[in-house]
Amino acid sequence: MRPESPPSLCILLVLLSLVANIRAAKVPAWNGHTTPGSVRLASFTPYYVPPGAKSYDSTSPLISYKGTWTDQYSTAYVGKSLRSTKEPNAEVSFTFTGTGIEWFGNMDKFHGLAVVMIDGKPVEEVDTYSDRVVPLKQQRLFWKFDLNLASHTIKIVNTAKRPGSTRNNVIDLDAFIVTRGSSEIASRKSKDDPTSSSVRISKDTRASSEWTLTQKGTTGVHAMQLTIISSTHALIVDKVEHNPITIDGHPAWAALYNLENDSIKPLKMQSNSFCAGGTFLGNGTLINVGGNPVVETFTSAADFGDLDGLQAIRIFEPCDSSSVEKCEMYENHARIRMASPRWYNTVIRISDGSAMIIGGSKKGGWMNNATVNNPTLEYYPPKDIHGSNGMPIPLPFLVKTLNSNLFPIAFFLPDGKVFMAANQDAMIYDWKTNTEQYLPQIPNNVRVTYPMTGTGLLLPLSPDNDYTPEILLCGGSTLDDTTPGYEISSQNPASSQCSRMVLNEEGIKAGWHVEYMPQARVMPDAVLLPTGKVLVVNGGASGISGYGNVIDQVGASNADNAVLTPVLYDPAAPSGQRFSSDGLPSSSIPRLYHSVATLTPAGNVMIAGSNPNLDRSEVKYGTEYRVEWLSPPYMSQERPKITNMVSKVDFDESFKLNIKVPSGSSDNVQVALMDLGYVTHAVHANSRLVYLKVTSSQKDELTVRGPPNGNVYPPGPGWLYLVVNGVASEGKKVMIGSGKGPTVDEAAIRNVLDNSAVDQYEISKGKTADDGSE
Repeated sequence: MRPESPPSLCILLVLLSLVANIRAAKVPAWNGHTTPGSVRLASFTPYYVPPGAKSYDSTSPLISYKGTWTDQYSTAYVGKSLRSTKEPNAEVSFTFTGTGIEWFGNMDKFHGLAVVMIDGKPVEEVDTYSDRVVPLKQQRLFWKFDLNLASHTIKIVNTAKRPGSTRNNVIDLDAFIVTRGSSEIASRKSKDDPTSSSVRISKDTRASSEWTLTQKGTTGVHAMQLTIISSTHALIVDKVEHNPITIDGHPAWAALYNLENDSIKPLKMQSNSFCAGGTFLGNGTLINVGGNPVVETFTSAADFGDLDGLQAIRIFEPCDSSSVEKCEMYENHARIRMASPRWYNTVIRISDGSAMIIGGSKKGGWMNNATVNNPTLEYYPPKDIHGSNGMPIPLPFLVKTLNSNLFPIAFFLPDGKVFMAANQDAMIYDWKTNTEQYLPQIPNNVRVTYPMTGTGLLLPLSPDNDYTPEILLCGGSTLDDTTPGYEISSQNPASSQCSRMVLNEEGIKAGWHVEYMPQARVMPDAVLLPTGKVLVVNGGASGISGYGNVIDQVGASNADNAVLTPVLYDPAAPSGQRFSSDGLPSSSIPRLYHSVATLTPAGNVMIAGSNPNLDRSEVKYGTEYRVEWLSPPYMSQERPKITNMVSKVDFDESFKLNIKVPSGSSDNVQVALMDLGYVTHAVHANSRLVYLKVTSSQKDELTVRGPPNGNVYPPGPGWLYLVVNGVASEGKKVMIGSGKGPTVDEAAIRNVLDNSAVDQYEISKGKTADDGSE
């Protein structure tokens, strides 16, 4: 018989057991909005019924079949049933009232081609073949979201064929989903062509003979994050949700958008990139940083990534070819990760070509607070600076600026320091000495960072004033960031204030110069044009960022009263005369939370996104996939051209530009070097315009000097635009600096890997630190 343990030992064993249980318990990685449906686990298939839609499974009496169809039954099918046919010309038809229709079924090596007709007109030939023996189930085979709110009939005809096959091939129907729409949503879509292709919507609205707004193309995945990667493609990154396009049998949450023909290529992502940041490095490699975890017991409808994204550093190598078949996102969390988790972090490129990763929250949610705040910065690649050996460096500014301080506004300055704004405060950070210089507070109690989101820009830099920097902050909210959500309304007015400061000794002493936009905006996007003017688009006139947090929500949106008319800001005009919406066309598409806009190589502005929802939604302020193109007046004028290729320009290096200019218009010539930025949540990280010195000008040739150093333009990719008398050319991509990557400190990398864990949720899923992913 075993002797009894003494009482003190029993107490100790109980305490140890309690500690072990506490450690084993999962800490929720999400402290934000959920819905009843979002907490139920489900397979991450394309099949999903968003709010504002209705599903009809294959046995619905409203669906008509012609020819021989066979019933199959399985819990893997919608409604536990599916109907299939291999008979040539067999048909299924369905009459519905709504603005969108989706067809779901299986894909495998026995499936083939079908013709889809809408209202009697063929719209697409759909290939349901997959090289899989085990079928991919609940796949979205066809989708169309741009119909008029009216009665429509979809008919699917089996061809029973596919290339290379001699037997009759199968198609099947698992379910239809109808986007029922509303009169308001329909009114925004009523002018769309109901027979346009499934991935193109085209509409042309001219408010004047100069500015043009065109609606064309759809993004396939919601455009939460946007950056231009080449003259032909933009990269779009979303959170994990039920987007229309698929990859590997599940919805995609990243895509490459072809700027020339509006086609889309889904990208494979491994971790959840919800609210990540991004930047290009000195060698042109793009990193996408941070995100959200796999939240299996909380927001499963929105968080299905294989890997926790909070510490993720995703690598996208330069991809300049017009063919993007081999372009991919790389992740391997066992080898490449941040030292600490970050959600809503800002990422900028600095003078050595590396990335500075700033702030964020340790878990997903809404308003930041002291419990989840990550008031630090770190670098990629990790560097041993200030004794950190690659680990995070405390940033007191991000403690001082709680609560509304996520996605801080940050720009690298020509003196080698960093401007930061968060909440109502701003500072200049010297990253080499790790010191903070506080600036005058933003006037009139205006907050400018999430969720009281405004936007910011570094105004154009010019050798004419020795590249003196000037910051512009626009929009936001005067709401108190300690106010609970149940006391905040979607109708609380946004701010129309713009605050501008010259960042030299005199300018800082003078403080902020206040101006006002014609309309108040929260969540605006500010886009630099090659002409030096600033286009402000998107946002709402009331409420704040986020979804599901406030009273008087519209759908799930925390904001309302979308501002549909852009405004142009001329920094060089006299005070009081800088804003104008004259001649600017109004959109019919509300773009609120999770909207984006960027300048393109062509010189127009790409506008996309809006999704104040946990997952895809079709109610008011639902998930927006349509793309708009806002073209400045110079797009329709005779434009100058850069006719030679300049692949690389080193600092302070002279180079030749062969040019072609309209006759009689060469008296005012500028060469604009631009970083088009990485855009998300109204943060245009790295957005930059530097006018270069033109040292010699002839009829068809310019001699130009590169930027003087990496402070004025951090080494990395850029775009050259020729501006003649206010008319801009198309942009030409160029590498600034040596083209080499930033210095790699192997010891600092090893220290980060040794002192940080691989994804807090991996162990709970039975994986190990050696799993990695490629």
